[in-house]
Amino acid sequence: MRKRDILTPIGITLGFIMIMLAILAKGGTQGMGSFLDVASIFIVIGGLFASLFINFKLDQIKLTSKVMKEVFHQSDQRLPELIGLFIRLSERARREGILALENELDEVDDEFIKKGILLAVDGIEPEVINDIMNAELTAMEDRHYKGRAIIEKAGEYAPAWGMIGTLVGLVLMLNSLTDPATLGPNMAVALLTTLYGTVLANLVFIPMANKLETKTEEEIFIKQVIIEGVIGVQSGQNPRILEEKLGAFLSNETKKKDEVDEETAYAGESVNEA
Repeated sequence: MRKRDILTPIGITLGFIMIMLAILAKGGTQGMGSFLDVASIFIVIGGLFASLFINFKLDQIKLTSKVMKEVFHQSDQRLPELIGLFIRLSERARREGILALENELDEVDDEFIKKGILLAVDGIEPEVINDIMNAELTAMEDRHYKGRAIIEKAGEYAPAWGMIGTLVGLVLMLNSLTDPATLGPNMAVALLTTLYGTVLANLVFIPMANKLETKTEEEIFIKQVIIEGVIGVQSGQNPRILEEKLGAFLSNETKKKDEVDEETAYAGESVNEA
């Protein structure tokens, strides 16, 4: 399951608002127009796309929009709930046999978990299950890297094209020193291209690439827990031992929170019984 990540659009919007407020504070509404230059936009955006077209294959370019959409979503899969699922599966497997787990698949949304359980039900050895699922994990990591590479390169190329635009503006300015009327527009091209490239890199592309990398690391971590859970269920580990093993993946803060929740629930049950 996925839900929208509101922090990404908030961060991007907040960054642009702060820049606009700084411009308005010093130059008013008239100053805002001074920061819009079509030539600078053409140089930065056009040059950026040209570099990406040269650097990547068409199939990878087509994935750009899909990859960028991932920045605005996040998984709502919580680790304590995941551990609870495997404890339940382990208890049922020990009580009714490993084949009974096939009936649990309708309640599982995660395809990676489903695949692991099916492998366990088919009687595949734990070592083989580990190899198969880790191979899929490696392939997923490679796919994520290739998709993220486009955004990372955009973050590298945007400031570079901003600098190219600055050089173009300076050359135009130096060639027209005898005409004072052209100095301002040419200087605007020189400075605004650097501004556009830097803003795009540091407010959009680089933060997006870093967030995608963080999401990949989190997904790998969750899938490693799933692999351990599947192997534990398949090998018939005691549910309590499996709980302790998977609980090692929880942070101290999460463990303390779970302990508090358990104590609260126990206290509530005691009051009801009284």
